Amino acid sequence: MRVRALVNSAVAPDAVPRPSAEAAAFHAALPGYAPTPVRELPSLAAELGLRAVAVKDESSRLGLPAFKVLGASWAVERALRERPDVGTIVAASAGNHGRAVAHVAALRGLRCRVFLPARSVVARREAIAAEGAEVVVVDGTYEDAVACAMREGERPGALELADVGESGPARWVVDGYATLFAEAAAQGTFDLVVVPVGVGSLAAAAARFGAQAGIPVVGAEPAAAACLRASLRAGAPAEVPTPGTTMAGLDCAEVSRAAWPALRDGIHGTLTVTDGEAHAAMRELAAAGLRIGDSGAAPLAALRALVADPEAGALRSAVGLGAESRVLLVATEGPTDPDAYARIVAPVGAPG
Repeated sequence: MRVRALVNSAVAPDAVPRPSAEAAAFHAALPGYAPTPVRELPSLAAELGLRAVAVKDESSRLGLPAFKVLGASWAVERALRERPDVGTIVAASAGNHGRAVAHVAALRGLRCRVFLPARSVVARREAIAAEGAEVVVVDGTYEDAVACAMREGERPGALELADVGESGPARWVVDGYATLFAEAAAQGTFDLVVVPVGVGSLAAAAARFGAQAGIPVVGAEPAAAACLRASLRAGAPAEVPTPGTTMAGLDCAEVSRAAWPALRDGIHGTLTVTDGEAHAAMRELAAAGLRIGDSGAAPLAALRALVADPEAGALRSAVGLGAESRVLLVATEGPTDPDAYARIVAPVGAPG
């Protein structure tokens, strides 16, 4: 039987390192920078019996349809400060990270090579190539793509920009995501944050923000790739099988070791969602005028489970969810696979 909700009994917010404001100042100076909007969903809040529900809408961030450029831009900046000789950036990706890295590399006049797993969809491959990167499709999983990128990053003049592992760039990616939460803090007051979890870099940034602000954080994971849930149970990063999910950005077998300490100490619990539940959340968001992709819709699906699923009762109590709660959902991406998005949000009975 699938265990849907997990309470992190070892949560210790005082042990979580506080976020740095250095990346936010860097981002604010970039051409075209503007905070992404926080959009209120009053009808949903009323339905769920909550004081407020809001969505941090990352469907357009510095010219890209996902939040990932915050981590990539800061990590490249930090890397070039230490290694000005770098001429090629390499990365592994399920889609959004690779596109962000390719975009930033082009802006910095660098070559870029991105390794993608075999099940990555054509639309995401083409989007990365359109940013000027060389795309290499690996006959294997995301973790196999990570291994290829790691080897490629050892070549002279190359740098692997990972959002997984223990490298400096992986830590800088987490630091870069602090900007998203600094914006959110200036845009409203919240009692709970629900954030998608893949390798955990964004969730680690959320945990840092939550620990600083005294706000509990819950992670939303695919039922088919719940690596944070497994890791919290084990007390250490644990690998899980990944048979596949349409939440491509969350289709990860293991959390990043750079993110793990903040996840271990700062995430109050996790909820798993199915592809079908994420699709229903996409349709609900579309009806509210928000074009959000599969991974970005996962927090809404998780919130619905947190409110209504009897199995989530212990987690609901642990985070104090109730009638006065103001919840922030981090919607991390727009439609990064436009054709699939159109099929999912099409009205029932419409031509497919």
